[in-house]
Amino acid sequence: MRQAFRRFFHDGLAKPVPVAVVPQESAAGLCGLAGSDREALEAARAAAAELARRLESEYQFFVGLDAGVESLELGGETRFLLRSWTVVIGPPGTAVGASAALELPSSLVDPRGPSVRGAAGTRRGGGLYSSVTGGLETRRGAVVAATVNALSTLFFGILDRRSGVAG
Repeated sequence: MRQAFRRFFHDGLAKPVPVAVVPQESAAGLCGLAGSDREALEAARAAAAELARRLESEYQFFVGLDAGVESLELGGETRFLLRSWTVVIGPPGTAVGASAALELPSSLVDPRGPSVRGAAGTRRGGGLYSSVTGGLETRRGAVVAATVNALSTLFFGILDRRSGVAG
């Protein structure tokens, strides 16, 4: 999360603004991959809303994130795509961002439903993204991309990315 906010507010603006990111424990805890983009997005939205409700007087931005496996029929075959979702709630409103999708190899997908077999990757080791891409992409990288995309939408028309001032 810190990397995404620094990338958006420090690297993306001509005049960087101070950013402090304070991690919070999730009330829901870890629950595995959602079974669809909709489920992942709803879980991320609920997490961000819960943080906003609990901590609204202490912070300006609240972020929820989740990942999901979406099934897609293509050419008579079912493909399973992994994507990370971020919801950011802040003074301008609420925005959603997603990472690029990664097709999961069929050997990792349980044919009875959109769940992943075994431990293809660990959170500390970059997660499923790292396992499938051979380390070229990580869970953290997907979360950064999704969060930068959400922040970009949230501030579209408000911040001029070239001058760093309100538009």
